[in-house]
Amino acid sequence: MADMTKSLTHKDYTVGWICALPTEFVAAQAMLDERHQALPNNIHDQNNYALGRIGNHDIAIACLPKYQTGTSSAAIVANTMLFSFPSIRFGLMVGIGGGVPSVVGKRLDLRLGDIVVSAPTGVGTGVVQYDMGKTEKQGQFRRTGALNKPPPMLLTAISSLETQYGLEKQLSEHISSGFARWYPDWAMKYAYQGADCDQLFEASYDHIDDNDESCQHCDGLKIIARPSRRDSFPVVHYGNIASGNQVMKHGITRDQLAERDDVICFEMEAAGLTDNFPCLVIRGICDYADSHKNKKWQPYSAATAAAYAKALLLLIAPQAVQEMEGIKSK
Repeated sequence: MADMTKSLTHKDYTVGWICALPTEFVAAQAMLDERHQALPNNIHDQNNYALGRIGNHDIAIACLPKYQTGTSSAAIVANTMLFSFPSIRFGLMVGIGGGVPSVVGKRLDLRLGDIVVSAPTGVGTGVVQYDMGKTEKQGQFRRTGALNKPPPMLLTAISSLETQYGLEKQLSEHISSGFARWYPDWAMKYAYQGADCDQLFEASYDHIDDNDESCQHCDGLKIIARPSRRDSFPVVHYGNIASGNQVMKHGITRDQLAERDDVICFEMEAAGLTDNFPCLVIRGICDYADSHKNKKWQPYSAATAAAYAKALLLLIAPQAVQEMEGIKSK
């Protein structure tokens, strides 16, 4: 691992990157072009930071406290980060999520390891807090309130990435080179897990043995057949991401909410950020938000999301970031 010799000040960092899990925190640091020495925390700041540079952007990366995921915890970490790093212009929420899979009637062919980016779609703003609303007559649920869209500069950047030829291959190269440089012993752990390990079960079929994550006791006839892809590069999907304080682990409910709210991914932190921490949410798909969840794909999916975040930052001009209004002054 290279020496961390460069030391900046808190005012030098303009991008805030937030992770929910240690696995995501490692993946984020693997994407750095340069790592910086730690800075002393403010007396009221208990966040754990990793500091460094991607391209010409100086970045502060923070991870949520262990076992404290959710929208409220994410909001606290973000607000504390803004207090300690007053020059931050925008944020990135980068990590894993549960995907809405490709089934009959769906428009996406979404696989494990793919990436979902929070792009406003339909009436959605990019992130939908699916569990906030009112239950009205006849038990009908109505969502209330709307979350902010990502900053216009980030939406422009993702439009450019969406049309960039060879992006998927570039993301894989970011992963391999980043882990070879910073975490060579963990390179295999964060590598692609293989198409044979990507099984999508029918939405109505629940996992058989809660004590066994491998699905070896599940009925193989309930696996949905999907055409093979021509390569193993991650595919990027753009759309609304559902965020809430509960883990989505039920296929039928997943599909019902996906149709109701026009979402393609489920996660647990973004709704706590978007109103007060203007950001883009980037999720690597590690499961299908059903009862067949397991942790096998989490490292690789965290890496694909982090690689997309790196590609995004390499596209954004530092001068454009400097000209943005600081978040704290809003």
